[in-house]
Amino acid sequence: MQKDEQLQILKDLIQIQTPNGNELAVSEYIGKLFDRYHVPYKIDRFDDNRANLVAEIGEGKTDQVLAFEGHQDTVAVSDPDKWEHQPFEPFITDGKLYGRGSADMKSGLAAEVISLIELVADKVPIKGKIRLIATAGEEYGTPGANRLAANGIAKDVSAMVVGEPTSGQVVYAHSGSLNYQIKSYGKAVHSSIPEKGINAIVGLSKYIDAEAGLFDQAPKDPFLGTVKHSVTLIKGGEQVNIIPDYAELAGNIRPTLSFDNDHVIQTIKTAIDKINNETDYHLEFSLIHNFHPVETDPKNQFVQLAENVASDKYQDRNVKLTTINGATDASVFIKNNPDMAVVVLGPDAWKVAHQTNEYTTLDSFYETIQVYQAIAKRYFG
Repeated sequence: MQKDEQLQILKDLIQIQTPNGNELAVSEYIGKLFDRYHVPYKIDRFDDNRANLVAEIGEGKTDQVLAFEGHQDTVAVSDPDKWEHQPFEPFITDGKLYGRGSADMKSGLAAEVISLIELVADKVPIKGKIRLIATAGEEYGTPGANRLAANGIAKDVSAMVVGEPTSGQVVYAHSGSLNYQIKSYGKAVHSSIPEKGINAIVGLSKYIDAEAGLFDQAPKDPFLGTVKHSVTLIKGGEQVNIIPDYAELAGNIRPTLSFDNDHVIQTIKTAIDKINNETDYHLEFSLIHNFHPVETDPKNQFVQLAENVASDKYQDRNVKLTTINGATDASVFIKNNPDMAVVVLGPDAWKVAHQTNEYTTLDSFYETIQVYQAIAKRYFG
C-alpha cells in the first residue's frame, strides 16, 4: 500500500464511532478490506452491534503462532466542545492526527490490519501462523476477549504483540486490574439518637482505615514493584437527619505476579471478616472485574526480538524495555496460556490516551506498520 492508502484506513476507523460499543461496524469494515486482499477471517457477532474479528494467515507447518492483538472500541467523549477538532472527524496538523481512538488504539489496530494485508500481498513465507485478534469491549469489562478466551482462541499462541499505544517503547510486563465493591449494612434511626443505630458509613470507614495499609506486607514484584491500590468511589445515606443503614464503596487494585489476584481477594476478605467479627458493622465483598498481571522476562528471546526491531524502525526516539500499571486484553488471554510471551508495543501517544484532543503521530503510525511486519518476518525467519 501507499502511505495515503494506509492513512485512509486509519481515518476510516476513527470515523466509525465505537465508544464502549458498535464494534461490529469496525469488524465489517476490516472484513471488506480482507476480502479485497484475500485474507481469511471470521467475525464473531454478539449483542446486536458488538463483534470480535479473528484473521489468520500462514502455512501452519510449525507450532509457532504469532498473535497481533488489539481492541476495536474506544472510551467515550465526555465533552466534545472541549476538543479543538471534532473527535470523530480525523484532523491532521503538524504531523499529528487528532481524533478519538487515534492513539488508543485504532492506530495500532490499523497497523496490524495493514501488516497482515501486506504480508499476504508480498507473499512473505510464514512457516507457522499469524493470527489477528480484534476484540470488543476492552475499555470496559472485556466481553469480547472473554468470549474468545472461552473458545480457546489464544491457547496455542506462542507469542503475542498487543498494539496499544506505547510511543514505540516495548512493554514486557503490566499489572493486573481488580475492581471490587464493598457493601455496608447498618441500622437506620433518627440522627437525634445515633447510639441506637448502626451507621453504615462508619462501617465503610473501618474498611477504608484498614485498606490504607492492607498491602504493606505484600512482596515487591521484581518487574512491577509494589501493589497499587485505591478506594475510588463511595456513596451512602439518603437524608441528613437519618443514620444510614446502607453504604457502598468501590476500589481498584493492581495485582502483580508476586502478589496475584487470588492473594489480593483473600487479603480483602480477611480484613472484612475481622471487621465483621470484632464490630457491629456488617460488610460484604463482591468482585466486579478481575484482570490478571502479564509478565514476560525481559531476557526472553521474543522480547529481545521486539526491542531490536523497534530500535531499528523508530527513527526519532530511544526505545527501551519498560513496564506499565495499566491492563490489556492480554490479561484475559494469559489465564489459559501462562507461558505465552507477550509484549505491548504500539505508536504514539500513550500520554494522551483517553484524553481530550487525543492524537497519534503519522511517523509513528507508518513506522509501527514496519515494526509489526519486521517482527513477523524475524519471528518466522
